[in-house]
Amino acid sequence: MKLKLVASSILDILEREGAGEEEEIYKQIQRLYGDIDRRLFEELLMSLEIQGLLRVSNLSKDRRRIELVRSEGWGSSSEI
Repeated sequence: MKLKLVASSILDILEREGAGEEEEIYKQIQRLYGDIDRRLFEELLMSLEIQGLLRVSNLSKDRRRIELVRSEGWGSSSEI
C-alpha cells in the first residue's frame, strides 16, 4: 500500500469535510483501502501534523478531532 496515497486520501477527506473525529476518518480510510493498520494510520496523522497540514486535538480521553489546516499549496512537495 502506498503511504502517500493513503495520506492524500486523509487530506482529501478533510478537504471535503473540514474536520472530523479520528475514528470516523479511520473508518473511511478502511473502506477505501481495506484493513489498514491503526498504528500506520496514526503515524500518517502524526506525519501530516508535523508538516503543518492538519491539527489533532483531544475531545476526551478516547476521542480526537482532526482538522485540515487551511494553507495554500498543501499538496506541494512535502514528503510523507
